[in-house]
Amino acid sequence: MNQKRTNQHSIEKQFSNINQPIDGDFLPIITNESLDLEPSEELPEVLPILPLRNAVLFPNVVIPITVGRNKSLKLLKEAFDGNKLIGTLSQKDGHIEDPVFDEMNTIGTVARILKILEMPDDSKSVIIQGLSRFEAEELVQDEPYFKAKVNYLPEADPDTQEEQFEALVSSIKDQAIAIINLSSNVPEEAIFAVKNIDNNRFLINFIASNSEIEPNNKQVLLELDNLYRRGLKLFEYLSIEVQKLRIKDDIQSKVKTELDQQQREYFLNQQIKTIKNELGSDPNDHEIEELRKKASVKKWGKEVAETFEKELKRLERINPASPDYSNQLNYLQVLTELPWNEYTKDNFNLNHAIKVLDSEHFGLDVVKDRILEHLAVLKLKGDMKSPIICLYGPPGVGKTSLGKSIATALGRKYVRMSLGGLHDEAEIRGHRKTYIGALPGRVIQSIKKAKSSNPVFILDEIDKVGNDFRGDPSSALLEVLDPEQNSTFYDNYLELEYDLSKVLFIATANTIGKIHPALRDRMEMIDVSGYLVEEKIEIAKRHLVPKLLENHGVKTAQLTLSNKVIEYVIVNHTRESGVRLLEKKLAVIVRYAAKNIAFEKAFNSAPELTDMVEIMGPPEVFKDKYQGNEYAGVVTGLAWTAVGGEILFVETAISAGSGGLSLTGNLGNVMKESATLALEYIKANTKKVGLPEGILDKYNLHVHIPEGAIPKDGPSAGVTMITSMVSALTQRKIKKNLAMTGEITLRGKVLPVGGIKEKILAAKRAGIKEVVLSEFNRKDVDKIKPKYLKGVSFTYIDDIEQLLENVLLKQKVKNPKIID
Repeated sequence: MNQKRTNQHSIEKQFSNINQPIDGDFLPIITNESLDLEPSEELPEVLPILPLRNAVLFPNVVIPITVGRNKSLKLLKEAFDGNKLIGTLSQKDGHIEDPVFDEMNTIGTVARILKILEMPDDSKSVIIQGLSRFEAEELVQDEPYFKAKVNYLPEADPDTQEEQFEALVSSIKDQAIAIINLSSNVPEEAIFAVKNIDNNRFLINFIASNSEIEPNNKQVLLELDNLYRRGLKLFEYLSIEVQKLRIKDDIQSKVKTELDQQQREYFLNQQIKTIKNELGSDPNDHEIEELRKKASVKKWGKEVAETFEKELKRLERINPASPDYSNQLNYLQVLTELPWNEYTKDNFNLNHAIKVLDSEHFGLDVVKDRILEHLAVLKLKGDMKSPIICLYGPPGVGKTSLGKSIATALGRKYVRMSLGGLHDEAEIRGHRKTYIGALPGRVIQSIKKAKSSNPVFILDEIDKVGNDFRGDPSSALLEVLDPEQNSTFYDNYLELEYDLSKVLFIATANTIGKIHPALRDRMEMIDVSGYLVEEKIEIAKRHLVPKLLENHGVKTAQLTLSNKVIEYVIVNHTRESGVRLLEKKLAVIVRYAAKNIAFEKAFNSAPELTDMVEIMGPPEVFKDKYQGNEYAGVVTGLAWTAVGGEILFVETAISAGSGGLSLTGNLGNVMKESATLALEYIKANTKKVGLPEGILDKYNLHVHIPEGAIPKDGPSAGVTMITSMVSALTQRKIKKNLAMTGEITLRGKVLPVGGIKEKILAAKRAGIKEVVLSEFNRKDVDKIKPKYLKGVSFTYIDDIEQLLENVLLKQKVKNPKIID
């Protein structure tokens, strides 16, 4: 359908917005250019369609738009070369980058292209003028741009009296002027543009197009064909915008008033401060003078003194009601409470140190010797950078409590910091003081708590430090534990360097494998292994039992524990390297006595072995008991765990088959590889191990390590597995009271393994008399004190042939399953 367009008067001082219709920015502009319309012309039935994003074009209104889409650029080129008429439809959703036809509104406006400007970013700015509304009826094409068959919609005249319509137009003008006055991003010249428009139809369309109304609401206005109803709806939207702007203006005024009030209070406080100074009673003077008093006796250096004075002057300038005041005050209090260059005097009496260490800890001779060496050097030289000692060993052997004894022996303060589960690097280095709730790192906090710059500092469980997105605490600990760096330790909260070189750091760990390699390199590693039964008895008598009696309110005369009773508890109710579980089990006996004393019942104050089952129940530990050599294929091995050494048993059974191997017992990959290695060696060396050729093709082997619920892994069971397999296949039993440990290779070599001392202690607990080791482990045995080796003999081997020759008995069992 065609319709004639009436000529419209010239638009003077047109005010328009770039409403980001395609992909340009919103840029409100004022143009004073006079845009004359062409004479009336016929409108086509089919129009190329230009999608508008976040904008709606109204009839008779001129707006600039930015065009960047390829489709739209092609449309503009062809349209500008032709009749310069296009159809504009606004998108239903302005966030869609490339809309389809159904994602656009159906009612839009015919536009004439007045001018095209090339932009530096290859987009185009286009000035278009709305002519008439239309309804898109049918999509004709969608490539290279949209074309649609349209039906033109006439503009209906107002359906009300002229005076009522004039009043509405006047009200719309007033609301538009109010918006311009309240808005900070619309120039005041726009008021003159609004006032000078005398065409009511154009005024409504002009204001509807250029106001800050939502695009969807503008579309509602465009779809209203009656001018009066469109004006009423426009007035409603403008009223809402005026209310929003007034609320915003009111909020800004209140904020400004509050700021003015704060400034007023600040000046009043300053005047009060001046008056109080004259009277000599400033309420903040006490805190500031207290800080100055503390600072006057500090032994800090020039840099710290200058920082303190600078920060104190800043505190004096801050309003006490401000949150910054408390943060600044806390920072200055930390500075004054830290023991800058304040040290306790070391006790260089070595005999006293020996006495203290021996009285509080039984055994641990290597650690004690190392501490005494440090004291001796310190006494001779007078000054020495403290070493970083790491005590590693199973739980309950006294690693942490040893720190207290060292502090007592030296006469130093004692602090302890647990690193277990630590993930945040800021826990070590501290937080920036600009953060809310900022604190120094735990190292500086501990030094402040100790009130000394040379305490004995225990870093507990250093092997359990973790890392995540908050940082790696191990990296922060490098600076703490490096003797070459910790004299200038930098804390983020202090923003100053602090000297930690005089601190005696002692780290503790259960396993050294989990410690960061760079950290391990900076520490002196000292192995604190388990105790012998005799040592545990002495520890219990000297330390554990007196402590338990005191804690339970039982007098020494009311309960006496003999060595045999303590040994019974150690052997039958514990299997640890340390004494932590022993203390818990002895507490059962003490509680038994306390209960009888409280109920005033008669009981044996010196329990015998015959009383132990009644007091403690049946024995709990059977695992570490040697189980004999009655069966071929059963071999005793030695293993290392985080809680010390243990014995384990490897059992091999044979059955008819074709040379298969089955493994059970919750074995890890390395242990499975050892079993496979052992079987392959036997297959390759059947004559060397005393088996006829082809015998393995007739039998399957099943290797099992008991207690399947416990995961097991490691290479040290290699010799045990191959001995068990050969014993089962040859039906030759193992020597009595013998255990072994070592790694094997495919060519038959026996390699050394670790944890020798812990394994020997486990062997002694189980009643083993002979231990078979690799020749390369001889040096490890030589380092162990003779008292730990008493009652155990050692056989050193180089290869598997020596192993089998030394551990297998010559005769076979009766009724062997394997017949040569």
